[in-house]
Amino acid sequence: MAIITLTTDFGEKDYFAGAVKGAIYSELNDIRIVDISHSVSPFHISEAAYIIKNAYKSFPKGSIHIIGIDSELTPENKHLAVKLDEHYFICANNGILSLLASEIKPEKIVEINIHDKIQTNFPVLDVFVKVACHLARGGTLEVIGKSVSAIKYLKQFEPIINSEKNQILGHVIYIDNYGNVITNISRKLFENVGKGRDFTIRARRVNFSEVHETYSHAINFNVEKEKRKEEDGKKLAVFNSAGYIELAIYKSNPSTVGSASTLFGLEYLDSVTINFE
Repeated sequence: MAIITLTTDFGEKDYFAGAVKGAIYSELNDIRIVDISHSVSPFHISEAAYIIKNAYKSFPKGSIHIIGIDSELTPENKHLAVKLDEHYFICANNGILSLLASEIKPEKIVEINIHDKIQTNFPVLDVFVKVACHLARGGTLEVIGKSVSAIKYLKQFEPIINSEKNQILGHVIYIDNYGNVITNISRKLFENVGKGRDFTIRARRVNFSEVHETYSHAINFNVEKEKRKEEDGKKLAVFNSAGYIELAIYKSNPSTVGSASTLFGLEYLDSVTINFE
């Protein structure tokens, strides 16, 4: 049984997500639909890419992923269907794919060309659903579009390495539900540039000289709990489950301790710099 996932900025209040699911079931009543997220910030391309990039790998090969972010069809925002890592992605050519395909080259890209057969002002419902159901039935990409080789790239989301190879300049790409701050600096890049050297991570009002393997790695459990200081609320840098450097507060509770984002004064696209000695 095929799986279609949904990642959108529709939210939970409006009818949009429900209408998309209903349209899919109207075409395929034996399909499985999985909501990855409908809480992406409106038109937030990098946030959507971070979410789907780290979720799709848990699904079976051949799954079909609808990404409903900034999906209105314009001359500068065409619709694409892509086969990548043996999964299918349907989205607008607004840069999301370049973030998904930063490490894996797409196997096939087509520009969807069925719009002349469909009148719509809701492309996720009318166009993306048609394409997803076609693929779920075993259809090919060539039937719904023409092959293209180029996609829109967003270079500003890539970290910069200085010429001396002793500094990485990155930035915040995502703030999670706990208020923890995810950077665009991957563990792989950090290790390739750092080569085991001492370092300092600087981000507005905080500095870090260590990156932990897990959140709890920052706590000394050899000390009795009553004698530990600054356990809940301790600031830390960690390699998160997605493989990126994350700046966090241990057991953050935004209503009491405060979140990393608020306490560190960090927002989306703020700079994060790593200097190696």
